Amino acid sequence: MQIFRSHGNVFGASLLIAGTTIGVGMLGLPIVTGPGGFIPSIVIYLVCWLFMLATGLLMVEVCRWMPPGANLISMSKKFLGKPGKIVCWLVYLFLFEIVMVAHVTGGGSVVNEILSDKLSLTNSMLWYVILFVPIVYLGARTVDRINILMFSGVLISYCLFLFVSFEHVNFKLLEYTNWTRSIFALPVLFAAFTYQVIVPTLLDYMNQDVKKVRKAIYFGISIPLIVYLIWQVLILGIVPVEGPNGLIEAAAKGQNGVTPLKHFVQSPIVNSIARAFAFFTLTTSYIALALAFIDFLADGLKMQKVGIKKAFLCFLVFVPPLIISFINPNIFLIALGYAGGISSAILFGLYPPLMVWIGKYRMGLTLDKKSLCNKFFLSLLIAFTIFELGIEIGTHFI
Repeated sequence: MQIFRSHGNVFGASLLIAGTTIGVGMLGLPIVTGPGGFIPSIVIYLVCWLFMLATGLLMVEVCRWMPPGANLISMSKKFLGKPGKIVCWLVYLFLFEIVMVAHVTGGGSVVNEILSDKLSLTNSMLWYVILFVPIVYLGARTVDRINILMFSGVLISYCLFLFVSFEHVNFKLLEYTNWTRSIFALPVLFAAFTYQVIVPTLLDYMNQDVKKVRKAIYFGISIPLIVYLIWQVLILGIVPVEGPNGLIEAAAKGQNGVTPLKHFVQSPIVNSIARAFAFFTLTTSYIALALAFIDFLADGLKMQKVGIKKAFLCFLVFVPPLIISFINPNIFLIALGYAGGISSAILFGLYPPLMVWIGKYRMGLTLDKKSLCNKFFLSLLIAFTIFELGIEIGTHFI
């Protein structure tokens, strides 16, 4: 049990990254990747995983150039100037608000289903938020411990779901292929692989031990990749893309990947385990993101995280998303698309290579000897981000 008590250990940090990553985005993945088919979705999973691994490691390099406690606001101001700071503020606030809204609506919906509609959807969302506010208020160490328990719930329910649902998989459904459609899943995949927000917090939590943080990133983001790939086999092998209650229809209704299962698997056990998995999955990322959001606001507002000031930060983090969820509880997939396609793409796809470029080639700052950053590599990351932004903007606005 020593590993659970060790302050700033790689194991706990890896689970925090994995918990931040494996969250609300996972529940939407089968809906957006299904129209492209199984094989194309696997390819695009690997591309996004490599991209997000690279930008996360770049975030570590940027953090090395900053004093302890600095967050993305301070980084953007130093490397991108006042315009970069303003854009960071606006996009970051939008990202967190929309992702927190998705967690509240998704978590409230799952709680409502678990309780068999004994509470209204509004009350389910309210109690879901109230349950986790004290945990986040207590700080990173408490969140780390609770996250280990929640992530254990994710693994147990996931393994149980794999065991009880595998017999229902129809492998012929996995033969469906449409490479063109697969590209349009990029925005939600960006959201599903986003974890960079927690990197500055982890550096503080692990006493600026860059080597440990890098290990945590490698391990932490590899866990979601494996989980997502198996998840893809299960859902796309059970729920058809087309037809009544298929993935395309589920997307039109704003549902997640778990909801359509009840139409194709007539098993209360499978459906109950799926709901438990959805609850733990949502909660692991919810509390980790809330913790990072508090750190971000504390840095941006120059507020100490103590007493009434920390309570005020918690109010800003939890209450506005709850109000928005009350107003529009069916915003789940829309929120994921905008969160990944625009916010995550700008903050965690575009900003890290830009900041490293400016730091290295304009400010003359030195990178770690193990860093493989060069102009070609950074340009490739920037170009891929612009490509993804073009898909999102072209799909929704043109």
